[in-house]
Amino acid sequence: MGLFDRLKGDDAPRVAFFGIDGVPYSLIDEHPDVFPNLTELKNEGSGGPIDSIVPPESSACWPSLTTGVNPGQTGVYGFQDREVGSYDTYVPMGRDVQATRLWDRVTEDGRDATVLNVPVTFPPQRNVQRMVSGFLSPGVDKAAYPDELRDRLEDSNYRIDVNAKLGHDEDKTEFVEDAHETLERRYETFSHYVGQDDWDLFFGVFMTTDRVNHFLFKHYEQDGEYKQEFFDFYEKVDEYLGKLREQLGDDVTMVVASDHGFTSLEHEVHFNEWLEQEGWLEYEDDDHSELGDIGEDTKAYSLIPGRFYVNLEGREPKGGVPEAEYESVRDDLKEKLESLEGPNGNKVADRVVTREDAFRGDHDDIAPDLVVVPNHGFDLKAGFKGSDDVFGIGPRNGMHSFDNATLLVDDADARIEDADLYDIAPTILDLLEHDYDRTEFDGASLV
Repeated sequence: MGLFDRLKGDDAPRVAFFGIDGVPYSLIDEHPDVFPNLTELKNEGSGGPIDSIVPPESSACWPSLTTGVNPGQTGVYGFQDREVGSYDTYVPMGRDVQATRLWDRVTEDGRDATVLNVPVTFPPQRNVQRMVSGFLSPGVDKAAYPDELRDRLEDSNYRIDVNAKLGHDEDKTEFVEDAHETLERRYETFSHYVGQDDWDLFFGVFMTTDRVNHFLFKHYEQDGEYKQEFFDFYEKVDEYLGKLREQLGDDVTMVVASDHGFTSLEHEVHFNEWLEQEGWLEYEDDDHSELGDIGEDTKAYSLIPGRFYVNLEGREPKGGVPEAEYESVRDDLKEKLESLEGPNGNKVADRVVTREDAFRGDHDDIAPDLVVVPNHGFDLKAGFKGSDDVFGIGPRNGMHSFDNATLLVDDADARIEDADLYDIAPTILDLLEHDYDRTEFDGASLV
């Protein structure tokens, strides 16, 4: 719908959503000098912290945010999922998302959606106005549709993601420079297509915020060497979001949200190493690197982040736990996880959630049996190559948190209290005046 259509009388409201992956609400709330534009948005509209989902991992979060339903319905539980009835694993992509996306609902209404850089959307859909896939996509040449979008992105040196490997260096200078360059290219593209003014739903995600948080967040929280660089980056994020807001017409409501919060990382927890040391996990031989290498006597194994599976007879190919013992084995594992302490004496788990409490839907056949939601400071790992120790320190100093995600809505009537990620999709649909069955969502509209 362009300007000509609206002049003809089509005055249906529109929404521009901007994702700021992994930005905690407290960062914005406590630093209005760094975020004058987002603070203005919050003061003139509504804003507050919201909860993420279980597990708070981007590959699971964005499908849930864009559909309004839990992983049991989206079919995506994390960065790595297990095939049904197999030890084969795969990295979920857009076609693995089994629930209806926001932009599909808009398109079915005969309206237009521009979707830029949303994680877990590869390959790009061809039923929308335009799309460039986000996180986990290959080059722009394969991730953009239609050709006009692809050509423009290639000509402008658009970047789907920052080079995160640069963040592993002790000297973060190159990483920070690359983050700024990626951010600038993203803003220029967003600004161009916002300015086209031919969409009903604009949905774009800044992913670089998550990357900066992973490598600089402790510098921010603990007055580290790169604290100023951290703030300089976020001043630019705020500046760009302010400029995008200025571009929007009076018929457009701006929504800004993150998919999870963030906190400083103190210890990585290598859970498969812990399971092996505790006698829960065994391998067929000493040469192991993947899930399929586990032995028949294994009682449980883990996938990131903090997902635990009972090696159940009849469900797993080499299941060693009889179905009659499932509940007692799971209860025992849950109790041990709840009591696990880190090197600092703090509990690793804030809570341990069962599959019944976390997931429901037609696609829960690969759901984990337990999920650990960690206390701040414990980043949950689960490789199968083996680790020297259960607790370690890697190149990252920031980690995802379940709490303290961000939601800002340029509508003073929005009620952002006791809200979570599932509320965003129905809220956007209400702002668009799109009719839907409220029982379709795990959340509820905030307007």
